[in-house]
Amino acid sequence: MSRRTDFAVVPQAAGRQVDPKIPERVSQMLLPLVAGLLQTKQDMMSFIWGVGHGAVDAVFKAEADALLGPAGKRKEGRELFRWGTVKAEFPLGGRRVTMRCPRVRRRGEGAIGRGGSEVRLPSVEQFRAADPLPDRVLGQILLGVSTRNYETSLEPLPEQFDGHSAKKSSASRHLVAITRKKLAEEFNRPLGEVELAAMMIDGVVIAGQSAVLALGITIDGSKLPLGLAVGSTENAALCTSLLQGLLDRGLRIDQRILVVIDGAKGLRRAAQDVLGDLVMIQRCQNHKRRNILQLVPERCHPYVNRMLSDAWSSSSSKTAREILKRLAGWLERDGHDTAAASLKEGLEETLTVVGLGLSGSLRAFFATTNAIENVMGSVRDVTANVKRWRRGDMIKRWLGLSFLTAAKRFRRVKGFRQMPALVQALRAKEAAVVDAKTAIA
Repeated sequence: MSRRTDFAVVPQAAGRQVDPKIPERVSQMLLPLVAGLLQTKQDMMSFIWGVGHGAVDAVFKAEADALLGPAGKRKEGRELFRWGTVKAEFPLGGRRVTMRCPRVRRRGEGAIGRGGSEVRLPSVEQFRAADPLPDRVLGQILLGVSTRNYETSLEPLPEQFDGHSAKKSSASRHLVAITRKKLAEEFNRPLGEVELAAMMIDGVVIAGQSAVLALGITIDGSKLPLGLAVGSTENAALCTSLLQGLLDRGLRIDQRILVVIDGAKGLRRAAQDVLGDLVMIQRCQNHKRRNILQLVPERCHPYVNRMLSDAWSSSSSKTAREILKRLAGWLERDGHDTAAASLKEGLEETLTVVGLGLSGSLRAFFATTNAIENVMGSVRDVTANVKRWRRGDMIKRWLGLSFLTAAKRFRRVKGFRQMPALVQALRAKEAAVVDAKTAIA
């Protein structure tokens, strides 16, 4: 049995069919609504801009009256005089707009105004001093807007306003100014009050330039961007310069700290050269795992993965060491000498967190460089719109901007309540080294 509808004859069991003309009818109904909403938005913005313009103009006139008295009335012995109007620029809506404000001059010698000086209204100076443009440009760039598209990303100005300073060149100047300021504030500030328990160091190559970043983890588990260095030299020299710069800024490292790296020999050498016996190196287990798996056929991956996981989750470094040596022997017998050599290289440094007795989330956090790798992900996101790198200063500014952008999302490390145990374990290791040196002496 079937029943007739306005659209088609369909079986009852099949349900209703959609009239193909319905989407077209709906769009015809919605288009005027959408157009009305857009027009309402434009009208509302024009209204807001107009009200704001009127309010600022009223403030200017009120201040002029307070200084000079009502317009048209003489005031004996006055030193200030109205002198028509003058154009003044103010930041508004992500650009600069020009408005006219009362011009005031101080009495000079001889004729009125001759030799006198300009007197700016207090509100004019206040509005000019409060310049949100650099921060507005920075916010747009972080949202993915390029400097060439900055002007089109702003709300359109009503016709009665004269707006400027939103072109590519202006946006670029604002961006350079704000990034230099923020980097100077963040990476030149004193570090004397910082109490570090650990540090992560990683390098990246941008436009042929090497860069090294340092992320600190304090004794309460907070993450802190410490510094960065950019140059054309190798990572070892850059890292040495970076660490020495941190010490010059007052960073106190008088107790042992844990330094987590991806396995780069240059970073390891620099950390030990600058910090000496106060550093304990933890090699990233993820990097080590990837390096080994790349050197063995896919059929071996399940076994190698299981053995590595068993070793790095062991309760003691002795057990972990035995498992890894057994895996290295198996790789050699199976003909994978290169993978075995990769496993043996830096083997002890992959077990540092095991030897410190860390467990749970805190152990997982310090076993890898994931935290600073996430910062590198932010670097790639923020720098995606850069089409041409010009100089080292530009690379450093964008890298620093990426670092500080990532820092806004920092949270304390997982397992931060166990941080006192890490600090105690590091100090115990330091005491053991001192005792050993004393015994040898």
